[in-house]
Amino acid sequence: MKIVLILFLTTYLFANIKQHMFNLYKDKKYVQTCNIGFKGFNKFKNDEKFVSLYAFACLKSDFIDRLSIPITRLKLSKESRANASFFSIILMQKKLLYYALIDNYDIASLNLPSTDYVLSKVFDLYVKLGVDDKRKVYLFEDEKDNRITYKLFLVKTDKVYKMVIEEFYDKITVKRHIYW
Repeated sequence: MKIVLILFLTTYLFANIKQHMFNLYKDKKYVQTCNIGFKGFNKFKNDEKFVSLYAFACLKSDFIDRLSIPITRLKLSKESRANASFFSIILMQKKLLYYALIDNYDIASLNLPSTDYVLSKVFDLYVKLGVDDKRKVYLFEDEKDNRITYKLFLVKTDKVYKMVIEEFYDKITVKRHIYW
């Protein structure tokens, strides 16, 4: 009887965690959703809906490096493979843009797929600059809406550089994205 009760409580708690994450995600509490998913990942690593929810929450909270493990887990359904591809593109663009800014690596000849995620937009705009002289700050205008602009620059911390993208709408800061 104790085993049945423990099994029931465990199943209920696991289901409750997924529902709680979903509710947080719907309420746009992406950082909390990502952190709960990170803590519970090993328990749900074979549940592709959980993994996708966790990954999208991490993406929306700019924890892009947390996408690498979900990318490897999302493979069983067409939707999961599409999500994995989407996350892979963004992760690769982040790494390449970071490499280009810090080490002056030429990415002008790259022709990669793109997404509507802000990092992808800035990556595409940076690539279109072509072979470029090194700048401290890059300013870009959104290709679809000239009221949206992006500012790309590096910030040096104790040990690493952080790549910053500031998003503006009519010159008013909308969001600041920080990656390393």
